[in-house]
Amino acid sequence: MLHLGHILAALTDYQPTGNEPEVTSFVVDSREAGPGSVFVAFSGERADGHAFVADAFARGAIAALVERLPGGDWPVIDTRSRAGEPSPNPSQWAGERAAGASPGPSQRAGERMAGHLSGPSQWAGDWPAGPVLFQVDDTLRALQTVARAWRAQLDTRVVGITGSVGKTSTKELTAAVLSRRYRTLKSSGNQNNEIGVPLTLLNLRPEHERAVIEMGMYAQGEIDLLCNLARPVIGVVTMIGPVHMERLGSMDAIVAAKRELVAALPPEGAAVLNYDDPRVMSMAAHTRARVFTYGLDAGADLWADAIDSMGLDGVKFALHYGDETLTVGVPLLGRHSVHTALRAAAVGLLEGLSWDEIIAGLSDNSAQLRLVVGHGPRGSVLIDDTYNSSPDSALAALNLLADLPGRRIAVLGDMLELGRAEKQAHRVVGRRAADVADLIIAVGPRARIMGGEALALGMPTDHVYIVEDAPAAVPILEETIQPGDVILIKGSLGMRMDRIVTALGRMD
Repeated sequence: MLHLGHILAALTDYQPTGNEPEVTSFVVDSREAGPGSVFVAFSGERADGHAFVADAFARGAIAALVERLPGGDWPVIDTRSRAGEPSPNPSQWAGERAAGASPGPSQRAGERMAGHLSGPSQWAGDWPAGPVLFQVDDTLRALQTVARAWRAQLDTRVVGITGSVGKTSTKELTAAVLSRRYRTLKSSGNQNNEIGVPLTLLNLRPEHERAVIEMGMYAQGEIDLLCNLARPVIGVVTMIGPVHMERLGSMDAIVAAKRELVAALPPEGAAVLNYDDPRVMSMAAHTRARVFTYGLDAGADLWADAIDSMGLDGVKFALHYGDETLTVGVPLLGRHSVHTALRAAAVGLLEGLSWDEIIAGLSDNSAQLRLVVGHGPRGSVLIDDTYNSSPDSALAALNLLADLPGRRIAVLGDMLELGRAEKQAHRVVGRRAADVADLIIAVGPRARIMGGEALALGMPTDHVYIVEDAPAAVPILEETIQPGDVILIKGSLGMRMDRIVTALGRMD
């Protein structure tokens, strides 16, 4: 189990005894603290975590990582480095107490003694009954250091997943497949960055045989960092699109950033690559690992055809692997979800699962997370896909809408962070929306391009509405929704399209 001693060992050369207080979780929000948790105090743009240390302790946290002392009379373990001084070594304290060192209030306030540590050895090897502060130079770096050290102690095989679209759904379905045989941990929610991945790794326990970890990025070098922490043996790449173009500047830069996952794999590992995406396939030349391909082309190692979207009932397809062909039906929505199923199946095959186990995992209803279908007002059907949006995911959602009976209403918000691809991407989505939808509501200044494209293609002016923000779309929907309508609501997270879903939920 993970103990406070493991934290100190990662930050110093302390040798854990196994008798230190057990850690149940790491949290960055004091409201999520509970008995046995460790609170990590970040200084953010909106709030300073150091102001919430007392709240975390009140909720049961046993320790906090801090850069500066937040006040209060809590014992302080100072692990900060000092130029020209030796690194903290708790063992140096072995004789200090006997020599007359007193663990009084001034030392608990952070007074430094030989060895740089005001900490557990002052209690003759016993930790204090109450919570303690680990003072560090940088809480993010300390969190990552502890996560790296803890991961290195475990034999868990890690599957890393990256790509521009479909990371979270692939993570969920892959974990569902692997869980049919192995005790499997997965990233919680969207914890896919330099904070989220360490938090996931610190949830690993010796009993976990597999871990499925989503890896996102905003710049080159970030996935390399995450791989250094997680040490994946299998890397899955979904597809490459213009998401984050605004930050990275070119598709080549996006490819380079994403392929850091496959470059980090060991020779005995496997890179699971999308055969239908040339940019993804270009990554094959940058890995030492085995390359395993999936797609809708017979040239892939694992491929599918005969795809039949059954609307809200899921999708059926024929699955081909070597000389084997299986007909598979899964409760995933839309033709695009076949790629998601192929990725999860590929990992299952690489990890030795039987087809019965793989298909059982693919049939797990809980894997359809991002796109939620429910009852809308006045007997309509509501497709809530408001988590985020990109050109590829927007087109996939519109393709699902096209498979459904009834009058189709597409409420489409801005797609953000597309850089130079912004105008063309919105035009493409607007053209597809004009083909699919009977009514379009374009939300935001960029979505105006979608609406304009639909009008240019001849869609009647009274079937296209262009509004500035999500609340402005609500009155239009309130007036137009009829029984049997199918309403798709989609946009980038920053557009807060979820406000439309909430408002519709209040309608009779």
